[in-house]
Amino acid sequence: MRRQYQHEGLGEEELAADPLAQFTEWFRQADEAGVPEPNAMVLSTADGRGRPSSRTVLLKGYDRRGFVFFTNYGSRKGTELAANPWASLLFPWIVISRQVIVGGRVEKVGRDETAAYFRTRPHGSQLGAWASEQSSPVGRREVLEQRYADLERRYPEGEGVPVPPFWGGYRVVPETVEFWQGRENRLHDRLRYVAEPAGWRVERLCP
Repeated sequence: MRRQYQHEGLGEEELAADPLAQFTEWFRQADEAGVPEPNAMVLSTADGRGRPSSRTVLLKGYDRRGFVFFTNYGSRKGTELAANPWASLLFPWIVISRQVIVGGRVEKVGRDETAAYFRTRPHGSQLGAWASEQSSPVGRREVLEQRYADLERRYPEGEGVPVPPFWGGYRVVPETVEFWQGRENRLHDRLRYVAEPAGWRVERLCP
């Protein structure tokens, strides 16, 4: 199941001065190329003993401070980040033979920012955040559906749903951002920005 990559390469002279600008350009190109949900990213965390876990989450915002996603603080990723506040993000844009890999420290976003985002979610998603004790075992799906139904009666459509205190945003503050472009004969281009006190340094990695 080997596939030959025949896309154009990625040279140092093409890179933007900082990874945010480069990510913005690649994200735009991924969207225009029809990549399904280009904001889907694989989030990898590890517990206090270094045992890793991964899952797909959605990027909900980014700026010079970092890349933001939202979740239940009591979920597996939330408990792992509490014990080990470091993470990796992988954007797998396979359709265009590209990946972006972000590594860095993780911090919670402020409650004002969380509340502002929560209010933009569909009503059903707001109720779902309350109904699901994310990552906790549940005996039957009917239990979840009953919780949701109870919440739906309590907070009907059009009525404000409060932000759950156990739910909120995390920001991955990048220390490295790698841009990976598939090339022929597995001689891929890998250019990585590395944060330094004076700014960003770019290094080329062997594929």
